[in-house]
Amino acid sequence: MSCDELVGVLFPYLSSVLVERVSLAGETVHIRARTRDHSVSCPDCATASRRVHSTYERRLADGPVGGQPVLIRLTVRRLYCENAQCPRRTFVEQVDGLTVRYGRRTLVWCRGLEAVAVALAGARFAVVLHSLVSRTTLLRLLMALPDPAWTPPRVLGVDDFATRRGQHYGTVLINCETGQPLDLLPGRDVETLASWLREHPGPEIICRDRAGGYAYADGARTGAPQAVQVADPFHLWQNLATAVERWRRHNACLNPPDADENGIVHISFADEQDTTKEMSPIEAAIRERHRVVHALLDQGHGIREIARELHMGGNTVRRVARAEIPEQLLTGRHQPRRTQIDPYKPYVDKRWAEGCTNAVRLHTELKELGYQGTYRILSHYLRPRRRRRIRTVAPAPPGVRQVTTWMMRHPDRLRDDERLQLGEILARCPELTAADQLVRAFAQILTIRSGQHLKDWITAARAEDLPGLHTFAHGLEKDWDAVIQGLTTHWNSGPVEGRVNHIILWNQNCQACCGLPWRTSRIGKRVAFVGTSSCRGVGPAGVGVSASLSRRRSSALWPSVTAACSSSVSGIETAIFCKLPLASSSWALLESLGV
Repeated sequence: MSCDELVGVLFPYLSSVLVERVSLAGETVHIRARTRDHSVSCPDCATASRRVHSTYERRLADGPVGGQPVLIRLTVRRLYCENAQCPRRTFVEQVDGLTVRYGRRTLVWCRGLEAVAVALAGARFAVVLHSLVSRTTLLRLLMALPDPAWTPPRVLGVDDFATRRGQHYGTVLINCETGQPLDLLPGRDVETLASWLREHPGPEIICRDRAGGYAYADGARTGAPQAVQVADPFHLWQNLATAVERWRRHNACLNPPDADENGIVHISFADEQDTTKEMSPIEAAIRERHRVVHALLDQGHGIREIARELHMGGNTVRRVARAEIPEQLLTGRHQPRRTQIDPYKPYVDKRWAEGCTNAVRLHTELKELGYQGTYRILSHYLRPRRRRRIRTVAPAPPGVRQVTTWMMRHPDRLRDDERLQLGEILARCPELTAADQLVRAFAQILTIRSGQHLKDWITAARAEDLPGLHTFAHGLEKDWDAVIQGLTTHWNSGPVEGRVNHIILWNQNCQACCGLPWRTSRIGKRVAFVGTSSCRGVGPAGVGVSASLSRRRSSALWPSVTAACSSSVSGIETAIFCKLPLASSSWALLESLGV
């Protein structure tokens, strides 16, 4: 293969120019080339011209070859426009597939860097590819990408997401059949969705939730009256849980029957033999030594043999052997001394057994009986009794939300202790038992998609004294057609919730690793909200980032976030820009690099 053929294989986009020389300067491959001598059309009037005004050299960076960066030094012509009526007098020729106006990189390499920006947020990764690009360059390339193309969906998914929770919301629209994100709308009111549906006719089925005062239901009915609405089954189950949790008047049924208002089951005290003074460590050691020595003597061992075995002196073993009971060894400081409270101990024990545990009151009574000792002696005598007081407190009863969670969970997924507590609570409250049965019945309808039995369930719910379920049943009847579709068809808002989770996840991650308020998500369209000027960027793992442009710019504070991000200032809303899923972007990167 000749040199020209090798250049044609490695650089096919140079086939429209004349390659004059290929050389290696330092660590960079230099390719000198010039355009061919043919006529070029004016970009304004399309008049062909061959009249040359001047020439100059353009320097185009290209992808690396053999681990070495490539620089194309291309000589281009500036030509006169032959049309006297054209406002443009001169223009520079562009080479198709190689150059663009003001471009400093080849088109092929620009596409590769765009893939790097989308998939890997790679200002640092681009260095590995021997291309020195700044974060601003990647941001500009990402901003220049067109929005992903899509066709009007047959099944449309609609849900809301928060740009600032509790204050500002947006609407996300996706294709439920393919999972492809379609658009982001500022706000979640009726007219916003209705206007979008009028501009994009074609949806036959609209999957939505029942939040926001049925705003999406009214918007879908206004903008696409021919479409069938489907209420999401998950949100129906969530609405039921909210209704079940409203049984506040049955809070007393949660407490055990033998517990008082403070949750204390009972208070008991130790037996009389347990109220004696605790044995000191020295006394315990003496008693244990007496037991061991006498056990060895009973086995026929001698004094010297026992002393060697126990590492004790012979006189000590003899003294222990002479003592018939351990008390004979408890002499001196190891023997309890007589105190001034000894004559009054029976009276103190009697009053303690009667329930008088106030040491101050007992000291006053003893003074009246002639006690001459101090309060400290009495307190020291009562201390073992206070240590041995046994107070049994019932565990805190489960709260309303916890019991509701048990009722909404599948019985097979409850632990044994949870199943036991739930059974005891239901046994004490007939209303809760009825609510539990209705929850199980609704779960059966939702699981097997038997929406034809919903009317019977509503009748059974209204027959019970459960106001929360009455309100829930009224809401079902108000949105009857969509609820029946949600309980009989397989369409749901699961794919939309997945996109909302992406928004929430990346919002949390990027706020945790960046000191300024900026937002991320993974959907694929640039949208500006009220009070913002939208801007694209790249964040962790190739997820798109956008924020309202302010007077100053800031980059992320963590090294792992290698993108240039425009930070929003306090009081200015943050825009949301969502890029394609990571897997698709990474595959696009590999394809662009020829892997």
